Amino acid sequence: MMNSENKGLSRRNWLILILFGLLGQIAWSVENMYFNVFVFETVAPDLDAITLMVQLSGITATVATLIAGVFSDKIGDRRRMISFGYIIWGVTVAAFGFLSTDLTEALLGVGYAEAVGITLAAVVVGDCIMTLFGSTANDAAFNAWVTDNTERSFRGTVEGVLSILPLISMLIVAGGFGIIKDLVGYTWLFTGLGVIIAASGVLGVFILRDAPTLERSGGMRDIFYGFRPSVVKGNIPLYLALLIVLVFSVALQIFMPYMIIYMREYLGFSTIEYSLVFGVAIAAGAALNVYLGRLSDRRNKVVLMYFAAAAMAVGLVGMYFARGLGKVGDLVGFGVAGFVMISGYIFLAALSGSVVRDYTPTDSAGKLQGVRMVFSVLIPMLVGPAIGNAINKAASIPLPDAGADAMTTQYIPAPEIYIAAAGVLLLAFAVIPLLYKKAYAPEETVSE
Repeated sequence: MMNSENKGLSRRNWLILILFGLLGQIAWSVENMYFNVFVFETVAPDLDAITLMVQLSGITATVATLIAGVFSDKIGDRRRMISFGYIIWGVTVAAFGFLSTDLTEALLGVGYAEAVGITLAAVVVGDCIMTLFGSTANDAAFNAWVTDNTERSFRGTVEGVLSILPLISMLIVAGGFGIIKDLVGYTWLFTGLGVIIAASGVLGVFILRDAPTLERSGGMRDIFYGFRPSVVKGNIPLYLALLIVLVFSVALQIFMPYMIIYMREYLGFSTIEYSLVFGVAIAAGAALNVYLGRLSDRRNKVVLMYFAAAAMAVGLVGMYFARGLGKVGDLVGFGVAGFVMISGYIFLAALSGSVVRDYTPTDSAGKLQGVRMVFSVLIPMLVGPAIGNAINKAASIPLPDAGADAMTTQYIPAPEIYIAAAGVLLLAFAVIPLLYKKAYAPEETVSE
């Protein structure tokens, strides 16, 4: 860790940032990855339902963050919103594991086919409820708290650490959760995670402190503050950085909701095998990005985006070709390509996140969180899964051993989703020069 005296971030704030940041990312990884597997394995192998769940969750997250972010500015209190939000968030995660077709049949006295439909609907609604509290606590209040408590001189390092947390959470969820699930089942898995998240909220009541500079500002009329033409015009670098976030987030959502299912069903990896592939790739990517995060504080962040986006695109193409090489070849090929993709993605996320915070007005941090969610969650989670599932549906690769009477929705993810994601990512190369021109070129001209 860096020296708090030199860099301005206290040890207490580092603890808060890592604790709440990591647990928040674990919860989101569970939602984005394992809720999908939970539905596929225990309710119905229906990628349409999974796609709808991801899309509605994105809408819920954005609306919740828009309202909660403005509200946190209005009351000038991020601390309570984070603490109590995490407590309720944990309860909703725990409750998710109790949803099942058998329970629906027992409670409502309906047939199996009808119970499946009702359970799918309950899963989608339950996911939205969980997202409502998660976005309030994490996306709105916690992200605004981070902006309140950091300065431009060391945000690259902070974002580098924050950008590693999704990697660690993916490692825990994709690897460890699979093994734990095999041992104790989904109900106890989600219950245990929910208890931990709720406990962190209780701890937050005692250790969280708002920044001394935080003051009450604005009102609920500011929900659409970030969409005003005058605000956009006055903060062009911020919105261009968010546009880059939009591009790589759409690319990510094309394949991420289906990746574990792809590894299990298409590549035929066992839980241990995909855990190993994911674990090695993520651990290596996290180690690399510790260095890259510090590098970004000493180099031009926008220029570095070219290299990050290129690495992510190359990794995605490699993930497409890593198949049909035999079990060992598939494991090694997918792991290496995944490492390249993850390293590029997380570095790009750290760079763009740092630039977004650099150009976020400190007196508007809360009411601009909703705008960030539109670019990073709403549009990507609506568009990305729709593209991915359209490709999956067009390929119509049947579920292995599905049988002649399998439902038409029983198809599995196709490798072409990785090529599609790489294609979308190329759009970032059209935006990065514009960001450089607006964010850095004028300063360089003046200095000369």
